[in-house]
Amino acid sequence: MKVVIDRFEGMFAICEDENKAVISIEKCKLPPDAKEGDVLIIEDSGIAIDAESTRTRKEAIHEIMKGIWE
Repeated sequence: MKVVIDRFEGMFAICEDENKAVISIEKCKLPPDAKEGDVLIIEDSGIAIDAESTRTRKEAIHEIMKGIWE
């Protein structure tokens, strides 16, 4: 399953999955360098940051924002 970190609240990362459902994940279960906007891959073996999906998502958001502000 893939989720995106929306924000941090206390000891939890508030994430949104591919179906727009919101889930909370304890910060201690995340990679230490996880931050808002990162795409995470959740598997039985653990949680990892999907660097390629994160980069692609941020580029798409940047393009949308550029169109709005120009």
